[in-house]
Amino acid sequence: MCTAITYSASDHYFGRNLDYEHSFGEKIVITPRNFPLPFRHMKTINTHFALIGMAVVSENFPLYFDATNEKGLSMAGLLFSETAFYRPLNKECDNIPSFEFIPWVLSQCENVADAKKLIEKINITDDIFSSEFPPSPLHWIIADRKESITVEAIREGIFVHDNPVGVLTNNPPFPFQMFNLNNYMSLSNNPPENTFSEKINLSPYSRGMGAMGLPGDVSSASRFVRASFTKLNSVSEKDEKSCVNQFFHILGSVRQIRGLTRLENGLYEITQYSSCVNTDKGLYYYTTYDNLSINCVNLYSTDLDESTLTVCTLE
Repeated sequence: MCTAITYSASDHYFGRNLDYEHSFGEKIVITPRNFPLPFRHMKTINTHFALIGMAVVSENFPLYFDATNEKGLSMAGLLFSETAFYRPLNKECDNIPSFEFIPWVLSQCENVADAKKLIEKINITDDIFSSEFPPSPLHWIIADRKESITVEAIREGIFVHDNPVGVLTNNPPFPFQMFNLNNYMSLSNNPPENTFSEKINLSPYSRGMGAMGLPGDVSSASRFVRASFTKLNSVSEKDEKSCVNQFFHILGSVRQIRGLTRLENGLYEITQYSSCVNTDKGLYYYTTYDNLSINCVNLYSTDLDESTLTVCTLE
């Protein structure tokens, strides 16, 4: 289970919680402009936009969980179990395995509009990267400073949904998540007014009662509501420190804490890491479950015209 959000102040920010029962050995990976990206069914892209994000590197290929390119376009894949559907090869489409989708889009696209055009031609295939990394059932959020979209590959086809709240969690599919917000339209960050009855004198007895009914469980549908309400009502100063701190506080409202979600194998789902990227400056901030200190890796701390990956171990 995971949660991803976008956030705009003076700069634009993008990030996510990755929730799972174990770590994948993920690291921050910078893919420079001249690192060859060999796609299974498409031509190798030798020169492209530089990327920074969280990934596992296997066979010298970056398997990104989330990433941002030097133009400020960001993308994250979130678990979409039992709903995601990938297809066999289709000669009439650009055949992209699910594990290549993030670098395929971010290596070529400057903004969401570019991504939409690229996705029109795509077929997300069921290729296996390796026995160690079978295809994960995912859906994706893609965002720039102006807009965000959700991409879902299901049995009925590939659907691109406008995402006006800039939030994504997991199942159910995105149209339901948006429709479900109708059930919470009465929530407010203001004190509530008595609409129960004019015949009874009722008044608030505590701060925050305008948000009574905001779900507090850790299901994906509830996290979508809580993250949306928290983000859309969030207020912060415009400086970098305030914005980054606020971003992590928003993600903190939907963090998975060990013990709350017990799985059939006896393990517990936790937030393995949280990320926040200043997409304008290429600053990738992160925390981990065992280290809540905010660390940062700068995309521009390396020579982006290099041809080899830069891999940074998490603190």
